[in-house]
Amino acid sequence: MMPLRTVLRFPNRSRRKPATQCETTASRYIRRINCFPAMRRFSPLLLSGILLSLSSAGCSSTPPETSRPAAADAPPAIAVEPAASVAQAPGRFPETFEQGTKGAYTEADEQLQSGSWHFTEALIGSSDQDHKRGEHAARLRTRGRLRMNFDAPSGVRTIRISSAAYGQDTASTWELWGSVDGGRTFRRIGAPVQAKGARLLTTTFQGTTPGPLRLEIRKTDGGSGRLNIDDVVLESGAGTAVAGGNTTSAPATPPVSAPASPRVQPAQAPSVSTDNDNMGLGNPSGATASLSSSTNYLLVKPQFTIGYNAQRGTPTWVSWHLTRTDIGSAPRQDDFRPDPALPREFYQVTRNSYAGSGFDKGHNCPSADRTRELDDNSATFLMTNMLPQAGNNNQRTWSSLEEWTRGQVQRGQEVYVIMGSYGKGGTGTNGFKTTIDNGHVTVPSRVWKVLVILPEGSNDVQRIAAGQARLLAIDTPNDQSVSPDWSRYRVSIDAIEAATGLDLLSKISLAAQDSLEAQVDTAPTR
Repeated sequence: MMPLRTVLRFPNRSRRKPATQCETTASRYIRRINCFPAMRRFSPLLLSGILLSLSSAGCSSTPPETSRPAAADAPPAIAVEPAASVAQAPGRFPETFEQGTKGAYTEADEQLQSGSWHFTEALIGSSDQDHKRGEHAARLRTRGRLRMNFDAPSGVRTIRISSAAYGQDTASTWELWGSVDGGRTFRRIGAPVQAKGARLLTTTFQGTTPGPLRLEIRKTDGGSGRLNIDDVVLESGAGTAVAGGNTTSAPATPPVSAPASPRVQPAQAPSVSTDNDNMGLGNPSGATASLSSSTNYLLVKPQFTIGYNAQRGTPTWVSWHLTRTDIGSAPRQDDFRPDPALPREFYQVTRNSYAGSGFDKGHNCPSADRTRELDDNSATFLMTNMLPQAGNNNQRTWSSLEEWTRGQVQRGQEVYVIMGSYGKGGTGTNGFKTTIDNGHVTVPSRVWKVLVILPEGSNDVQRIAAGQARLLAIDTPNDQSVSPDWSRYRVSIDAIEAATGLDLLSKISLAAQDSLEAQVDTAPTR
């Protein structure tokens, strides 16, 4: 039996000469154990008390093309035997993330090909900046994690994981952790891995586990660089099948007492803030994330929340919160693309859906409202955030309203925004149309927005109900003759609710709604 080794595969490197003796940096005693086959059958308990360096290589006549990371400082989660010939397991691995649709960093479970995985500060990326072998790869930020909610059966001998830095981001460091007790405790497997550059490189972890194994991939550097993970491969030693998870199960709750060893790191519950929520004014249509709700499908993202109508190919409404912290220096991404979080059963609108239509790909949540990070700005270019908008409406009237709103924020205000469209038929540069993209995308006749503006602070719902906010509702025609002066189109919230059937301030008390929603703003806008 020998310590675990971590192998990082680099393509296009010349193969080294076959080794003629045991290659190891471990102690002389461990070297003797590794080099005598009879000693390899010692109990894992024997080696647990000896030097447990994870950088040692086993005896091999044909070592792979490798570069070995530095030794780790924690014992492996799986006992290891020398690498023999390995066969690809015929189960539901490799995990390629191709079946995932999670488009936001919000912590959640995601059903993948291999089973259910828990995503923390992670999503399924499909943009041109995501480095992937298929159409999708996992993308992690800050201290993101990917954790199996299931156990792979015993017999795993080799684990291969591909990684790269997202886009042109700086390098990220990640670690592989394993649990042999159903997720109660985890120990690090191998050494930390640094992912840098735009090409996916495969890191190999070799060993065997005496029982079921659960894995967690952890981005540990906490920096601004984002990390792509793709193709998680589990291999067996003698053709033993390594299947995916057949059932979804959350890991057992870790003990609340201090851990006996620093190697055991229990999960921590994320903190939740009820203020400044993107849907802080309520769910206007009662949207749900159910396949049966194709005309009222809920998409929750860190940047905004959407009530989507798949039959129209546009959102019914988009809701978000805007403060000074949302406005930074991230450049406009212009990466218009389908939303991977939209169920595959729904029609996927693409940037080509608008080609030659005479209408702009009009943002609901503006690109310039989300410039704190590249990911935030990129999210605004998901096609679920778009509507076919007349150019003059988008580039003059709406652009002016958006700039005015950000100006209020720069003066110390925070703003709750709900935007949407309704009706059928608008006029673009190619004339009047009711639909585009062969009928898959409906052109709305009206474009509207509600703004709730109040000084930065807390207890927002209470302050709004107490009349401490300025409320504006704007309802414009979706045509080329629209006036650049958006203030001419101010109406009451009641009027928009009557036209759309939505309940726009449902988090506010009914008595306050009756008073606030009947008002039409007449305050200066210059």
